[in-house]
Amino acid sequence: MKQMHLIVSGKVQGVFFRDYVKKTAESLGLKGWVRNNSSGTVEAVAEGNEETLKKLLEKCKEGPSAARVEDISVDWKEGTGEFREFLIIFK
Repeated sequence: MKQMHLIVSGKVQGVFFRDYVKKTAESLGLKGWVRNNSSGTVEAVAEGNEETLKKLLEKCKEGPSAARVEDISVDWKEGTGEFREFLIIFK
C-alpha cells in the first residue's frame, strides 16, 4: 500500500474540485482526505495500491469541467493504513 500527497493549483476552488476528488477516490476504493488551502490550492492525501493512486492522479489532472488545473505536486510515501474512508475536510 502506498500514500500519495497532492497539492493542486489553478482554478480549483469554487468549482466542486473537492467533491470530484472525493467521488473519484471512493469509486476507486481509496481512503484519505481532500481540503481547500488558504493559498487557493486543493490538497489531498490518498492511500491504496500504486496503480489505483495513479488513476486518481490522472483524473485530478482533468478535474471537473469548470476547473482549470495548472500544476500538481505529488509526494509518494508508504501507506500508513490510518484512514477508514475518504473525507472532505472543512477548515
